[in-house]
Amino acid sequence: MENYLDKLNPNQLKAVKQTEGPVLVLAGAGSGKTTVLASRVAYIMENTDAQPWQILAITFTNKAAQEMRDRISKYVGKDVKDMWVGTFHSICVRILRTCIDRLGYTREFVIYDSADSRTLIKDCIKELGLDDKEYPPRSVQSIISRSKNDMKDPAEFMSEFGSHPRMKRVGQVFEKYTEKLAKNNALDFDDIIMHTVNILKNEEDIREKYVGRFRYILVDEYQDTNNTQYELISLLVNSDRNICVVGDDDQSIYKFRGANINNILDFQKDYNGAEKITLDENYRSTSTILDAANAVISNNAKRMGKNLWTSKDEGEKITVFTGTDERDEATFIANHIRRQYKERKRFGDCAILYRTNAQSRALEEALMYEAVPYKVFAGQRFYDRKEIKDVVAYLKVIYNPSDSVSLTRIINEPKRKIGAATIDKVMAHAVHESTSAFEVLRSVDAYPDLKSAAVRLKQFVDMIEGFRVKAYNDEMPVDELVKFVIEESGYMDMLRNEETTEAKTRIENVEEFVNVAYEFTNNAEFNGKLDEFLEKVMLVSDIDGYDENEDCAVLMTVHSAKGLEFPVVFISGMEEELFPGLKAFEDDEELEEERRLCYVAITRAKEKLYMTRAMARFKYGQKLPADESRFLREVPRELIEDASGGIAKARNILESAGISIKPEPQMMRYIEKKEPTPAVDEFDFRPGDRVRHRKFGDGTVVSSQAFGNDAIMVIDFDTAGNKRLMAAFAKLERIVEGDGK
Repeated sequence: MENYLDKLNPNQLKAVKQTEGPVLVLAGAGSGKTTVLASRVAYIMENTDAQPWQILAITFTNKAAQEMRDRISKYVGKDVKDMWVGTFHSICVRILRTCIDRLGYTREFVIYDSADSRTLIKDCIKELGLDDKEYPPRSVQSIISRSKNDMKDPAEFMSEFGSHPRMKRVGQVFEKYTEKLAKNNALDFDDIIMHTVNILKNEEDIREKYVGRFRYILVDEYQDTNNTQYELISLLVNSDRNICVVGDDDQSIYKFRGANINNILDFQKDYNGAEKITLDENYRSTSTILDAANAVISNNAKRMGKNLWTSKDEGEKITVFTGTDERDEATFIANHIRRQYKERKRFGDCAILYRTNAQSRALEEALMYEAVPYKVFAGQRFYDRKEIKDVVAYLKVIYNPSDSVSLTRIINEPKRKIGAATIDKVMAHAVHESTSAFEVLRSVDAYPDLKSAAVRLKQFVDMIEGFRVKAYNDEMPVDELVKFVIEESGYMDMLRNEETTEAKTRIENVEEFVNVAYEFTNNAEFNGKLDEFLEKVMLVSDIDGYDENEDCAVLMTVHSAKGLEFPVVFISGMEEELFPGLKAFEDDEELEEERRLCYVAITRAKEKLYMTRAMARFKYGQKLPADESRFLREVPRELIEDASGGIAKARNILESAGISIKPEPQMMRYIEKKEPTPAVDEFDFRPGDRVRHRKFGDGTVVSSQAFGNDAIMVIDFDTAGNKRLMAAFAKLERIVEGDGK
């Protein structure tokens, strides 16, 4: 066993050894929390009589869970296989597979992703005769999701909002949606945790089983838990209260998903006598980057309070750049990624973070112009591509024929001459008879209005039944089953016959999905069964698709960057009403969340940080002025190196002098690189000098500041007012020499 304790600092060691009772580990960014969690599990195994299956470790993403599992495995070996290490959703699915029949479901339930859920909500809106423009499915879905996260079922929703005409209609959709999920033997993501909580609350024998099982509970990223997740954890903690939560209140950035920062802030109230251990030594970033992060977050009132520090060197200053517009800003970023590449020989060391996805367009154009390879992260996921969703839908129907959403997706994919009208009739019969669409298809001869399509419908049923025989009677491995389905269904032939570039890409994606199935089948960590494979596929999050070995610059929102780190980070769009966003001006809590988001962005950087903004940005079809973000102003000036020379300053100065220039990146690069040769030394003019300009007339020099080989002068003209001019362009004539004051 690796001597893992030797590598821990004093606070980490304390967090590892405090195994008994409630413990809050306040772990700052880059402070080694995964190491602490894994070491704590190993220490429990080594120094208590706990068995592997008595340890529950929960986190938020598959990537984080796998990293934790790998670390634990290094310390304790194969025992990790028997531990419950996973995401909230995967742990709850594991519980539900044993007891969901208490809620009227069968254990063969399937999981609907956001798109599947929205499809079902659309059907409900249509069946209720509502206008989907007045009741947009995405909006209705969001309301239902928030209600479930607050543990409200349709009846409770109607009780609270039933007197409001519009919300009453939403409540009716909620009711029908819940009925359809049950009929389809399907759960959406919110159901997974909510149903687990309901069973634990209402089924005493089930709760006793799991409370008695888990002697030690560890929860990662506790600041991101919502009310349902909080209740789940509370229900599982036994009388020994051996619960350790690890998190950082300064990195709570998911309020829009229901995360409740009070869960971590109030932990010591909820668990009286809980010990708080702070991990504030950062192993990721330079001291300059940490000083900036500390300075920004210190402006928040609602926080426990800590200061990150490091034994690393001071490092480079933070480069701040102001472009005249988003194109100038993007050009600067692209140029500096090129410069970083010359030093590092890797584009993949660089990440561009932004507040909103809309900012990526100008950045992508600049990167393409500079021939910088890049990847936009958290765009369309691999598992969201049509061909992958089609193949997964086949597997879902094989596993659970009651899944009408997946069935309607594949019944005519590839084309089988089963039209929309026929599918509507099948669904209408299913609704009328309170049965599944597949049961209607099995008894198709009993429905006269389906007679014309009966042969084709029977062929579809026979095909699915044949796949089910292969999956269950013949126990065909999952990877073989996937290959069998895509060939025998005609799906691959359909793609091959298209003979287009797009079809070739789709074929490659399907072949990659076969590789996913192969890796699953040959991974001893899994049982190799179809249900577990579907769970694995459906519970993949955005961050799980990030490949840090791919050598290209990565573009992503700050939210997507949580949990990642990069040697070089560019935070773009540091402007009021963008970062922080508009909501922050209406609500102090929103402003504090935006500031925490900025803190997360800053602490993604390991070695070099850039913070950029534009003086004007296109919004709603017009160029509007943009003010510097308050978060940028909160960074101490001594930590900053201003690189706004050339592009922004030259344009600003020229326009102040009445010289208009076009906002073309090529021209801006010329101005940046080809600075004019100064006609005078900056010290030829001093404050107080009376000077004459050919256009603005007589004035008094207010200040003169060195700028490259030139000087920026501020002059108070008698008639034109204050102007900022480049000395080389101004061609000033001194009238009276001042005293320099």
